[in-house]
Amino acid sequence: MLNDVSDDFEAALRAALPSDVIKEIEPRYLEEPRGRYAGQTTLMAVPQTVEQVATIVRLANQAGIGIVPYGGGTGLVGGQVAPNGPRPLILSLERMNAIRSVHPSENVLVAEAGAILANIQTAAADVDRLFPLSLASEGTAQIGGNLATNAGGVNVLRYGNTRDLCLGLEAVLPDGSIWNGLSRLRKDNTGYDLRNLLIGSEGSLGIITAASLKLSPRPAAEGTAFLVVEDPQAAISLLAEARSQLGDSISAFELIHRQGLEFLRDYLPSVRLPFEQDPEWCVLIEVGLARGLDPQDALETLFETGLEQGWVSDGLIAQSVGQRQEFWSVREHIPEANRLVGSVSSHDISVPISLVPEFITRAGEVISNLGPMLVNCFGHLGDGNLHYNVFPETGKTRSDYLDVRDLVKVGVHDLVDELGGSISAEHGIGRLKTADLEKYGDPAKLAAMRAIKAALDPNGIMNPGVVLAL
Repeated sequence: MLNDVSDDFEAALRAALPSDVIKEIEPRYLEEPRGRYAGQTTLMAVPQTVEQVATIVRLANQAGIGIVPYGGGTGLVGGQVAPNGPRPLILSLERMNAIRSVHPSENVLVAEAGAILANIQTAAADVDRLFPLSLASEGTAQIGGNLATNAGGVNVLRYGNTRDLCLGLEAVLPDGSIWNGLSRLRKDNTGYDLRNLLIGSEGSLGIITAASLKLSPRPAAEGTAFLVVEDPQAAISLLAEARSQLGDSISAFELIHRQGLEFLRDYLPSVRLPFEQDPEWCVLIEVGLARGLDPQDALETLFETGLEQGWVSDGLIAQSVGQRQEFWSVREHIPEANRLVGSVSSHDISVPISLVPEFITRAGEVISNLGPMLVNCFGHLGDGNLHYNVFPETGKTRSDYLDVRDLVKVGVHDLVDELGGSISAEHGIGRLKTADLEKYGDPAKLAAMRAIKAALDPNGIMNPGVVLAL
């Protein structure tokens, strides 16, 4: 049974820590991007060292006080706020933001959990390396949160999720002990993999304080293209051909629907769109090639093949770095336009790649049977991850659909489950999807997860109510 943050607990923290670690919370730490949850006014800790984090966790565990870890606050499933229950301590890692070391010859960078993703990318570029995790929120997202949620992003096709980009962790476990696991090794077969247990646990098993991250060589030449495709099946055929022609040099392969482009026209007119007439479907492709290879030629060959096969009807290949940035600005601003419109229900799902066309067709039928609504379907086709978002028809707002919002979500998630997919592809479970995990999760897996949680966090202090429902 957890307790509210109390005066005695605050006094114990202040006695054990420097005077600037404990402070009153600011309103921004009680908010999350989608506005579905509002946190409780409570106490906040901003430690600067792993030892301070360990002290905070140890005292919280002894007092039975919940801890909500706070990173950049960009999570979309409510994992960073606690709207109800006993008032927890909010623990922000924003002051633990150092790049501790960079090892170019090993392709490794060691960063603290509060380091901003964009700053890690810059630190890698400074030694002519690439840290390939790329998100729309990379200017504010922190690497600790990226690891805690196993963030995906646009480059998963080539480089994998955040889990695939991490070699080792430093973390504070629920009893306040410090796990010094900042290994830079590619091979370490010494027992259970605590690293992969903590990655994706959303702060429910411990607090990540630092990480050893994999870097990659920077591609010698990069190319980007927008290609108009006949339909999602044609996009899949083009993806298969691209892999055949270009192998692992494809960094991203994004599917974009006309609705997303129309939202940009209406709500973010400053974003320059690639085509005068918005196509029904298009794909954004990025390739990175080794020295001596020309991405322009590679993309032209792919376009010609797609044209011959009837998969592609039009296309643009970026002619400069500036145009490449304009192309990516389109993709990166679609989520912002979505927020301005206000969705009825948003879904971060994945299905086997070959079943993407079936999912899109059948999901459209599910939505149309519930009434007139708009669908913006876009995402990372290369790994089967779609953001399938449903919006009010023109002239209405999300408040007009409160009676069908849950029906939309259930209809989409039931179909995902039927097709062997996942109801959370890259955003995590947080608080938003705990009931969905109970409904669709494998019983044996859920039992194992509860056993792990009970073993590592018997007092239930770590981000209570996240991933596993209370």
